[in-house]
Amino acid sequence: MPSEITPAPPPAKPALSSTALSLPDAAALLSKVSGEPITIEMLESDVEAGAPANPDGTLNLVHYAAWLVREVSRGD
Repeated sequence: MPSEITPAPPPAKPALSSTALSLPDAAALLSKVSGEPITIEMLESDVEAGAPANPDGTLNLVHYAAWLVREVSRGD
């Protein structure tokens, strides 16, 4: 009687990290939680305007949120 071969499970999706989200992942997450469309272009514009980004181009959501609060409180 031949033994059954169990197929390998599919590779696990890497977990999202709130300290290192790619711009597409950040845009998708922020859109979902805000109920408003947040685009990659919007995030790129914020980074160009001074929003903090990690050296690899990812966003730390806590740092980004703090930057947004400062920008809103400045009234620009």
